[in-house]
Amino acid sequence: MISNRLTHNLFAASAGTGEMGINTFQDLDTTFLVSESDIFGLEARRESNADELNGMDEASEIYDNGRKGSMSFTIDKAQPQHFAFLLAYGLGACVTTAAGSGKLHTITPRADAVDVNRDLLTFTGGYRYGRSVLKRRMASMAVDSVTATFARDAWVKISGQLKSTGKVEESVVEEVVTAAANATSLVLAANGVQGATDSDRLDSIHGITAETSAGVWEPVTVTAVSDASPAELTITAPGTATDSIKYKVLYAPTEAAWCTFPARVKETALRVSEMQVKMGGKYNGAVIEGGRDISSLLNSIECSLANAAEAAFGFGAGGAFASCIERGQRQQALKVNAEFRDLLIKQHMDSNDYFAVRILAEGAEFDIGHKYGVEYIYPRVGILKHDISASGKKLAQAGDLAVLQDDTYGSVIIKIKNLVSGYAA
Repeated sequence: MISNRLTHNLFAASAGTGEMGINTFQDLDTTFLVSESDIFGLEARRESNADELNGMDEASEIYDNGRKGSMSFTIDKAQPQHFAFLLAYGLGACVTTAAGSGKLHTITPRADAVDVNRDLLTFTGGYRYGRSVLKRRMASMAVDSVTATFARDAWVKISGQLKSTGKVEESVVEEVVTAAANATSLVLAANGVQGATDSDRLDSIHGITAETSAGVWEPVTVTAVSDASPAELTITAPGTATDSIKYKVLYAPTEAAWCTFPARVKETALRVSEMQVKMGGKYNGAVIEGGRDISSLLNSIECSLANAAEAAFGFGAGGAFASCIERGQRQQALKVNAEFRDLLIKQHMDSNDYFAVRILAEGAEFDIGHKYGVEYIYPRVGILKHDISASGKKLAQAGDLAVLQDDTYGSVIIKIKNLVSGYAA
């Protein structure tokens, strides 16, 4: 039975394996429980001829300039897999090694382009709209931005913005069949119709219209669909004449393999109460020497990544969808809100200090000495802004921190532990 409930939506991705080239579909391997408001959409790049001399008062035609896609990715109870997926594609370099019975994924920024058409690694996405309404497979999705939020007495949250070239495959197609106006059945060209039962197959017929006269299309009632391939549709004849007319059949053919969504990975969600944040000191390639644990003072800390990604239309690409994924200047930042008990953050700003920041969030242990977890290491950070404010009945301080690129260790090192074999390979 068709359902348009949001809770029946699904999103999946080729999280473990990136695409071999632009607009080249990859197999989906992981389904993610994103927010019900995270819906993949296509942006049509259409325009009228309103600015042309068409001899009329108003526009008379529409030009189709292709389309691009976008989607938000929101996880309110973030797990290590969500960090690994978004950041491996968002930053671009992921090296996986053994960690007990699990894996350690070390993610760092990629400096060079992937190839001539991609500044960022791309993956394939899949989206199910409701149940039995529509499924889409989206080529060349890229991570435009990522924001991780750690707030007191809360689950760790992570969100991202995804962009795509707009190349999609869909589970619903339109087929034009020629038959007599008094026909009581139509036979499709080659496809069967999706569904194991009669009612399921009827649900897979989204609509039939017949061109009863030039340019006039009228709805046609379908009463049965065979389980053959090609399928035969039993209809109520739209007319009495024997002349051939055109019928447009909008339906879901027998589903391709990609329409079966993969399983989810189940992990422990991360709580802020199990976090440690260290500010100050110097990163030596293994640990931060010096510095201070500020975990007990924190109200919140936010880590952000912005790629300024854009799906672009290049020469000779055909125009139906974008042919490039381009990245602007990568920017990272930290926002810290803490109790105002000392002048540590202010003094770092006044002295124009450069220092390291380490954020560690861990969950359950999956092997002796190894926990599900996420660790951010920022080797070189400076403070741009410091404010003092009220938080309830207490004083608070907020700092905007710029993430800078260290000559030796780069701008960020992210280490994630879980049981997944790899990301963005």
